[in-house]
Amino acid sequence: MIADEDLERLVDRFYAKVRRDELIGPLFNSAVHDWQEHLVKLGAFWSSVMNCSGRYKGSPMAAHLRHVASIEPRMFERWIALWKVAAREELAADQAESVIAKAERISESLQLGLFFKPEARGAA
Repeated sequence: MIADEDLERLVDRFYAKVRRDELIGPLFNSAVHDWQEHLVKLGAFWSSVMNCSGRYKGSPMAAHLRHVASIEPRMFERWIALWKVAAREELAADQAESVIAKAERISESLQLGLFFKPEARGAA
């Protein structure tokens, strides 16, 4: 378990990096209208993901689908790279690797939901 306060610090550090990033910053800065509210929501998300707290009430896929026209697969690579840096700066090594592994699975799931088109592969 990772304390919610530690997850909130990680979220704050990570999104400070995201907001300044040349590749993904513009997308996030145009999509997020109230950063303080968004950071609270993401703190609840990570609490739910890492600690099964049930604090998050929302749909990450629905949120991403609203912006699918602006999202490129390479943006997920950058998101993960920044997450790794922030996690390793903010958390103990075992905690950092745990949130990194979870973020990688979430990234893969979101990409499948956003970009996987079985009809394009000739599926029947």
